[in-house]
Amino acid sequence: MCGASPRAAPAAHISYLITWCTPRRPESFAKSLEVFIDTKIVNMLGGCCGTTPEHIKAVDDMLKKRAATGLVVREPKPYFGEMRISGLEPLTVDKGLGFMNVGERCNIAGSIKFKKLILNGDYDKALEIARAQAESGAQVIDVNVDEGLLDGVFAMTKFLNLIAPEPDISKLPIMVDSSKFHIVEAGLKCCQGKCIVNSISLKEGEEDFVKKAKIVKRYGAAVVVMAFDEVGQAAGLDDKIRICKRAYDVLVGPKVGFPCEDIIFDPNVLTIATGLSEHDNYGKDFIEATKWITENLPGAKISGGVSNLSFGFRGLTALREAIHAV
Repeated sequence: MCGASPRAAPAAHISYLITWCTPRRPESFAKSLEVFIDTKIVNMLGGCCGTTPEHIKAVDDMLKKRAATGLVVREPKPYFGEMRISGLEPLTVDKGLGFMNVGERCNIAGSIKFKKLILNGDYDKALEIARAQAESGAQVIDVNVDEGLLDGVFAMTKFLNLIAPEPDISKLPIMVDSSKFHIVEAGLKCCQGKCIVNSISLKEGEEDFVKKAKIVKRYGAAVVVMAFDEVGQAAGLDDKIRICKRAYDVLVGPKVGFPCEDIIFDPNVLTIATGLSEHDNYGKDFIEATKWITENLPGAKISGGVSNLSFGFRGLTALREAIHAV
């Protein structure tokens, strides 16, 4: 709040930032903010235009000095413990929500129409696809621009920047979706609120996995973890459990310290009825892996591409819908 003063403060409290835009030396700036602590009306202190790292350090030093003498009076709130993502509006992902519907029409792999519009550079019309999903009840908008003929970083950045000033779309959280992590990171730089990264995995080894997970954590995003490792894709139940358990332990352990409630596992929905008997149990394996993850990996969520299961029954819509319902 630029130019704020104690007398202008509300009776309850101010939720986030207090600062001045008028010229002040760091020590004077920090001293001026002490009154907001004394009157118990602020949760966070920070800077704005005109403040420098020296100003922020002076505030930090002031807070540490006061804390050492017991004079910082506002206690932090208890740990929330549920996944909360956001665009301009928050969405709490807990048992009360049920299924979280992710709109995938802004995905080049999922929509031929979207793909043609992006390849032709018609981003304004592509934006209408996102708007239609928001209006039809999507709770998250997935954006994927992976295409060999595209500059993925440019396309992701441009599309997300077009979404940002559209409140009917940007109110929803974004799922930044790409198999190329540099495109994911480009998307993270554009997202308002707290988004979801789709995805990372152990496919390139644990060191690469930890590096990417730390970047996702630094941006404050939730993450989809695919059930892949150095050996390959988890097909059977035992592999799904082994890989998800390993990834979970790495993420929540000291190497990364990722919030467990912000982890979403994708244990791979694979196609049944291919003619190969070893594929017949894929549906059951996914269901049992979901149960195991829910019971043994606290906080973790599950994502699944359910339509993958019935690719062997293309054209038999009623049957496919019945399979997906199960």
